[in-house]
Amino acid sequence: MQQIGRVPDRVREGEVMDRPELDQRLHEQALTGLARLNWLSGSVGLVWPPIAELASQLRRPLSVLDLATGGGDVPLRLWRRARRAGVDLEICGADVSPRAVEFARTRARHADAAVRFVELDALDDELPRNFDVVVSSLFLHHLDRAEAVTLLTKMAAAARHLVLVNDLVRSRLGLMAVYVATRLVTTSSVVWGDGPRSVRAAFTLEEARDLATAAGLVGCNVSRRWPCRMLLEWTRSTDLPPNQEGSDP
Repeated sequence: MQQIGRVPDRVREGEVMDRPELDQRLHEQALTGLARLNWLSGSVGLVWPPIAELASQLRRPLSVLDLATGGGDVPLRLWRRARRAGVDLEICGADVSPRAVEFARTRARHADAAVRFVELDALDDELPRNFDVVVSSLFLHHLDRAEAVTLLTKMAAAARHLVLVNDLVRSRLGLMAVYVATRLVTTSSVVWGDGPRSVRAAFTLEEARDLATAAGLVGCNVSRRWPCRMLLEWTRSTDLPPNQEGSDP
């Protein structure tokens, strides 16, 4: 008998949000819905503690790069959290979608937030090597295994100190939770459909650990987080200095 909490096979389907022909209004509505889901699931609460700890250790301003930032809700909430805590963060969000970047820039202007947003393809473009922390939220499940290993390898090569990957965990419980949550927090039919697709495409904890091993992230920690999330954390060894090549995006 199958365990009730597990989805046996990973299934990747194209998500509507990724379609370039998606209507602008529907795209922005979906970005807003995803921001609400990130707030409900505490995405920033997952990545903030390691960042705050690193800031305490280094005792200087930290630079953070958020890859596949979408509508920019994670870096914007990080900026707010850092201000409340008195932590000086220099944050840049990057996404391959020009529409998402413009949407994020507009939100930052309205919030008077000192967060930059730039266009960048996390898989195909060279990542800048001048950020202390490289973060990715809810992007890993979009990728096949080879792409996921490439992403983790590039993030580890780029980060001066810390890599953080926050993503979904594939499970039946996760499917049920996302189905309910998407209908509670948004009227976006795009999010209603893409939410369950994302869970079916997500990795298990064991698969994520295998990806980290394949990417050479020695000492990486992958832990389950509520609700139906995981956090992959990797800290650069002092014996492995970062490559200082690359320019600011």
